[in-house]
Amino acid sequence: MSAGDQKNGDKPEDTMPVAEVWPEVERAECLARGAALKWASGVFCRPEHLERLSQYKKRESQRTTSIHTRLKSMVQSYLEGVGWGLEQLREARAELKEVSHALKKAGLEANRNTDGVKSLERLREVSVNHCQLLAAVSNLPRLYSVRSMVLETERLVESRRLLEAHARLMDLEHWQDDILWQLHGAAGTAGSALSAEDQELVHKYFSGVGQLVDALGKELWAVVSSALALAQQNPTPFVSAVRIVEREEALDRAFLEERGGTRGNTRPLPPGRPRCWRACFFQVLEEAVSARFRSVSYLHTRGPGLAGHLSALQHGIMADLATVRQLLEHCVPPHYQLTRAYLRASHQCLHAHLTQVSSWDLESGEIFAVLNWVLHIYNSPDMMGHPELVVEMEREELGPLISTEGLEQLQNKYVQSVRKSVSEWMHKALQVELQDWQRDQEPDTDHEGFYQTSLPTIITQMLEENARVALMIGESLRDQTIQMGLYEMENLLNRFREALVEFGKEHRRDLSNNRNKFYLHYLLASISNCIILKKSTESLQQQQSSRTAGQFSRTPPNPLAALDRAVRRACRLVMDQLLLDLQPFLPGLVTRPWLVQGGPTPKLCSILEHHLELYGRVRPPCRQRLQEEAQWLMVVEYVRALMQKKLVCRNAEERRQLGQQMVQDDQQFREIFHGLEGEGSVPEVNPLALLPVLADFIRLKDPGMLTLEVSGLAAKYPDISEEHVSVLLDVRGDVSRDIRGAVLDLLEQSAPPLPVGYRPIFTDILVPPSTMAFCLPTAKCA
Repeated sequence: MSAGDQKNGDKPEDTMPVAEVWPEVERAECLARGAALKWASGVFCRPEHLERLSQYKKRESQRTTSIHTRLKSMVQSYLEGVGWGLEQLREARAELKEVSHALKKAGLEANRNTDGVKSLERLREVSVNHCQLLAAVSNLPRLYSVRSMVLETERLVESRRLLEAHARLMDLEHWQDDILWQLHGAAGTAGSALSAEDQELVHKYFSGVGQLVDALGKELWAVVSSALALAQQNPTPFVSAVRIVEREEALDRAFLEERGGTRGNTRPLPPGRPRCWRACFFQVLEEAVSARFRSVSYLHTRGPGLAGHLSALQHGIMADLATVRQLLEHCVPPHYQLTRAYLRASHQCLHAHLTQVSSWDLESGEIFAVLNWVLHIYNSPDMMGHPELVVEMEREELGPLISTEGLEQLQNKYVQSVRKSVSEWMHKALQVELQDWQRDQEPDTDHEGFYQTSLPTIITQMLEENARVALMIGESLRDQTIQMGLYEMENLLNRFREALVEFGKEHRRDLSNNRNKFYLHYLLASISNCIILKKSTESLQQQQSSRTAGQFSRTPPNPLAALDRAVRRACRLVMDQLLLDLQPFLPGLVTRPWLVQGGPTPKLCSILEHHLELYGRVRPPCRQRLQEEAQWLMVVEYVRALMQKKLVCRNAEERRQLGQQMVQDDQQFREIFHGLEGEGSVPEVNPLALLPVLADFIRLKDPGMLTLEVSGLAAKYPDISEEHVSVLLDVRGDVSRDIRGAVLDLLEQSAPPLPVGYRPIFTDILVPPSTMAFCLPTAKCA
């Protein structure tokens, strides 16, 4: 404190207690003085600034006054709040004193009444005993009549007077429930729960009631299970059963609603409630429907019996549905929707039954019966597609009778079963065919005069019949059946080709015995059979749907390729037989006796004519193919005989005779093959045209023109080799070394490539090696 303050009479001792109690005040005052000095030193740093001292003093005085006013207002509001709180506390203390005084008075009053309450306990016990005795007295008539009521109700149940029996049963149950409820109420009044002994006593006394419930339920379900039979004779028991079921449903609802109420004293559910007899009604109905399926066994439905069983199911189900719609539907409340329930139960039972039937080891005919019944009969207007049932089915999604996977498995089993049967029949047909080949008579002919046997007819009819039957189920099964048939056809044709090969080997082994005189005839019949099978195969392939033809995981069958291989093998065997028949006379060709006398040509023509006549018994186009092959064979063997050099001309006369004889032979061959040109199957390169060309080459008078002649020959027949030309030059017998060299050099330099589609003729003709002693082993020496 400053000295000036002390001079004014202020005592520093008066401020010390405040500083000791509130040290923050002194600190705040120091901070304020420091801040004021700092502000004043900044504002009044120059003497001229002192002129505004009065202004600053006035402004700060106003600010201080404002702050003091706000502080006073705030402190005043705090003081008022504290005063109000103290007033509330005083009032609360007064109320607590009054409550405490009242509690003390109540405690004293309760202590004074204790003896009076003890004296009322005896009165309460007497009241409880009185209530129990009153209940017993009021229930005595009922209790004495329980036994007689139970016996009478049993007689009513046995005589199927179901409504009366149920009314008596309801009375008995009502008595039992009342007694239990009275005992429960008396126990509650006494402040205790109903004892287990009392409950056991009541249940034991009313034990006959529970037995009556079971007996009545048994009779009810017997009536419901035989509802279809009763509906046509006397539907009254069924109507009574439905009324009883509805009564029980109403009782169940009433008890459940009472138990679920909000009242404090909730009545417990009677024993055996809820009974849910409506649900039992439909369950018994389903069991009654399934009873007709459970009696069916595996042995009773094998073979044709399965189709008859399915037909009986159809008629039985439709007759039952008619009874339900026309009679039973009017005996039940509308919300039962009995027709719909019967449809659902029948469908579920059929689903389970057919699933069981599908798991059996069924034959193809049995599988067909199941598939046809499931896919066509079941949904037809004669059954579930009936106009009066369509509405019911629209409201109820029954689902498929057999699942998609089950149908696929059945179809696969059907195809496998048919495949086994087809394979066995094809094997038997092939065995019969092999036996026919050994017959000592010509094959049969059709109406057109072509050779044939029973094999293609059996195979074709079998495959077409299987495809037709499968189409009755659906296109998918038809396509699978056709695919299977084509596989088996391919296997058959492979075995058929092997049988042809073995047939040819056996014939060559028995040539000396002349065992099979009709070997060639049956080869030709086999070729005709292949042509018939080809047409049948193409027809089957055309029947397949384009969308399913490529959906099989296995490699697609190729019976046409197997047919082609079999036909080629048969044609080869026919040509081998022709060569075998010609072989005795071929060595006589192009020899000196042949040049002088004409030799074996007429005999060769006779053999060819006989073979060509037999080839006419073959169906086109294989008939033309055999004729062409015979033509090629004859020309090749003729040229091969020429290449043997058994005849070498000595002079120009012999060359002229040789050429002339070759032209005559060519004319005879052409007369035999004249019918070939009229059938529209003339080859691009006629092999018979080679003989006149070779004849002109041999009888050419000027050897110097051979170079030009060889050039034309090579242009027509580009497969001719230097060895072949060298042999032709040797046969002429007048070609010098120089001309030979020039001709061969020209041929070597101008060897053209084989054109597309050209069939070689000289390639199959081998030139025999030279036997001349002086021949050196050069490259051009054969």
